[in-house]
Amino acid sequence: MTTIPKPLPAPDASTKFYWESAKRHKLAILRCKQCSTFIHPPRPMCRTCQSSDLAPFEVSGRGKVYTFTKTHYIYHPAFQPKVPYVVALVELDDDPSVRIVSNIVDCPADEVRIGMPVEVTFEDISPEVSLPQFRPVKG
Repeated sequence: MTTIPKPLPAPDASTKFYWESAKRHKLAILRCKQCSTFIHPPRPMCRTCQSSDLAPFEVSGRGKVYTFTKTHYIYHPAFQPKVPYVVALVELDDDPSVRIVSNIVDCPADEVRIGMPVEVTFEDISPEVSLPQFRPVKG
């Protein structure tokens, strides 16, 4: 059986830190050094104080499902084995204004709920790429 590779992200100058952190199984969000505002998705300037003095900051990786959708349609053949899968907007505990689009894994699609506590986990797609995903918090 032939395995179809998943499409990989294409990091650029503004997202390189994010993917390098993910490769180390860490979740990092850009943060303003002047006012501590988190900036996600990454931008060259703080939306609060307009400073360009920004740096990656490791966050806890814990949060809750803000909203989600169950995907039943196959947009790429590599995702066939995972249908149905959940794409969610996860609100981070470190700053509820930061929301990350990701998959919910290690949970049947029908059990995902808005407000469900989740934590980051990483899927190693290749030696160079690890994808941050979220799973329910146990306990």
